Amino acid sequence: MHLVPVASMADEKKFIDLPVFLYRNHRTWIRPLDSDIRAVFDTQENKAFNQGVCRRWILEEAGRTIGRVAAFITKHSGDGEDDGAASGIGFFECVDDQQAANILFNAAREWLSDQGATYMDGPVNFGRRDKWWGLLTKGFDLEPNYQCNYNFPYYQNLFENYGFQTYYEQYTFLKQVQEPLSRRLEYKAQLVEADPAYTFEHLRISELDRFTSDIIEVYNKAWVKHEGVKPLSMEQGKAIIERLKPILDEKVIWIAYYLKKPVAIFLCIPEVNQILKHVNGRLNLWGKLQFFFRKKLGGKRKLLGMVFGVVPEHQGRGVDGAIIHTMARVLQTEKNYEILEMSGIGDFNPKMILVVRQVGGSVCKVHTTYRYLFDRNQPFERMKPIR
Repeated sequence: MHLVPVASMADEKKFIDLPVFLYRNHRTWIRPLDSDIRAVFDTQENKAFNQGVCRRWILEEAGRTIGRVAAFITKHSGDGEDDGAASGIGFFECVDDQQAANILFNAAREWLSDQGATYMDGPVNFGRRDKWWGLLTKGFDLEPNYQCNYNFPYYQNLFENYGFQTYYEQYTFLKQVQEPLSRRLEYKAQLVEADPAYTFEHLRISELDRFTSDIIEVYNKAWVKHEGVKPLSMEQGKAIIERLKPILDEKVIWIAYYLKKPVAIFLCIPEVNQILKHVNGRLNLWGKLQFFFRKKLGGKRKLLGMVFGVVPEHQGRGVDGAIIHTMARVLQTEKNYEILEMSGIGDFNPKMILVVRQVGGSVCKVHTTYRYLFDRNQPFERMKPIR
């Protein structure tokens, strides 16, 4: 086996093409867009390079590529939001061979240690947590959502045999849209709807800047206390919305207001992998024609829950139930979607798990984020729950 640092366009092509070979006979896997993978490692595209560095390797044997991994470290700006540096590995793919996996893990560990890291999390993304995060450990029979990791079941053994331990799990809940909401959630909605100070609006493209500003305000108040989550600037928020614009559905993005000030958000998008699975990883001219043709025909069977949040001063008042109930009535009336998947719900966030369980449905996927401590004598602790 021969370890090769990715240093040329030919190496990068092997890095990107390896999953195509590994999953060639696997019907559930959906090929990610090549451009999305390249963007992670593009210093002009990925703002994580402003405070971090990364390195990639491929593993070859007998003239073919059998494994790959990327390692990243982010050195924070000292603004008090985080301590030390975040370090991890991602984009891991490998044949079912522990020796091959160990070579890749060792390369990443040694490089990260040289950068001053004391641990490595994985698989994670070089950037925000909303994509390419966690190892799939349940839900192998379901197609992956856009920019979500999918892998073979044996990857769990490769990680755990090396010494990785579960740092936290993130759950994806699946609910049939036409199924009724829980009585508890209905009760919450009735309480809030009886108070005229609360109002609810769905996104309107014609007022995109206003809604984007309101969404960012709620997000920053509701999520910045979570470990590793940084505030969004208006510029970042606009960039995200602009990227999502081709697939946005106004009636699945809702904002709750109290005395006309934003206090809660529930953001969903049509699950775009249901269309992208037909373009074979390439949004060239033919891929774009395929995308727009299938989008026009429909292909909106599945809805993906992206972000849910309530500002601290309005938590516990039933606003969570009311905003979910408001959107559910629209979905159940218009019948454009069959399935709702709520993803990225961490086991460290019991309040959010409770809310999602009240919506209904059950856990259909689990993505596990592992941690490997370089000092093997150091006590291991899982991520602490949010109180």
